[in-house]
Amino acid sequence: MKPLIAFAALLACLVAPAAFARDAAIEATIHRMMDGFNKGDVAAVKALHVAAPTIVDEVAPFHWSGPGAFDSWIGDLGKAEAAEGKTDGVVWFGDPVAEAVAGDRAYVVTPCSYTFKQKGKTLRETGLMSFVLVKQGTDWKIESWTWGSPTAVVVQ
Repeated sequence: MKPLIAFAALLACLVAPAAFARDAAIEATIHRMMDGFNKGDVAAVKALHVAAPTIVDEVAPFHWSGPGAFDSWIGDLGKAEAAEGKTDGVVWFGDPVAEAVAGDRAYVVTPCSYTFKQKGKTLRETGLMSFVLVKQGTDWKIESWTWGSPTAVVVQ
């Protein structure tokens, strides 16, 4: 039993550094997504995604996947924000708090916030964003993401 435990511990030591190494190219894709949103460049944000992504967000119907998922999501988001009177949205993604890379696949969790105006007040949602990315050629593309945050609060 002891040799098996020692082997498992050695294997964990060898695998862990590679699995959790930060990758600047992966993080650059995520930051380009943030920058594109903040510039209102929907085409640039869409181009960072695979052709058939999976998106989970707090806007009904809450889940989109497959071809056309990005376009359906951005349309639903726009309708919901217009109906709620939200304007001037700015998204922020921080440095990853978790990052695992296995070959051409990556999983990244970042702190995030969404700041916007509604009824004359500035509000902010603060939470986490989880991404799954896949390497296509030399580029990392977003295959899936999930937004998770509590209800927005007024910014003082």
